[in-house]
Amino acid sequence: MYAPTARTTASRSRDRMSYDRDAAHAVLDEAYHCVLGFVVDGAPRLLPTLHVRVDDVLYLHGSTGSRPLLAARGDAGLPVCVSVTLLDGLVYARSQFHHSANYRSVVVHGTAHLVTGDDDKRAALTALVEKVGAGRAADSRPPSRRELAETAVLALPLREVSVRSRTGGVGDEPADLELPHWAGVVPLRLTAGAPEPADGVVAPVPPYLPVPGPVA
Repeated sequence: MYAPTARTTASRSRDRMSYDRDAAHAVLDEAYHCVLGFVVDGAPRLLPTLHVRVDDVLYLHGSTGSRPLLAARGDAGLPVCVSVTLLDGLVYARSQFHHSANYRSVVVHGTAHLVTGDDDKRAALTALVEKVGAGRAADSRPPSRRELAETAVLALPLREVSVRSRTGGVGDEPADLELPHWAGVVPLRLTAGAPEPADGVVAPVPPYLPVPGPVA
């Protein structure tokens, strides 16, 4: 379990909050995309980026010229907030007030530091490539020295972490149950389409890429 802090304690709907380590890791591992929040010159900034979790550290990919990566160069690091959300369904209630969504989300607070060692940076980037396809690192060219220098990686220890989720059905008021409106849940999920090879590719589709089956 992650220890709750003032920043990770909910002020409402506390029944949806969790600090379970395995649940947090599951959401971070399933999601490919996150939003990195930070402050520049007193103003908030949000940066969508890719991430990968290795043990209890979250690695964030970026360019060496981007604002957060430049700000994280100092020994003090960069105070950040990272958010990941998986949307599992839209909840349609009889009343507009009780429309909602089923979701799983993780919020991480902490101080991120720039990964400076080439070996550590390569290890983080390899983990990121392996996340999009187990076996892809061995099936692609590793970064050159120039490419490695142009790529930045932030390391954020997973210490101040919270999970928030909603599951289940409609929460209509008893007085609304006889209304003639449709109510229920529309499930949502991320699914892979058929791989589309680039021009000139003659290699077969590798086995680590998902290939959709026939629609039932």
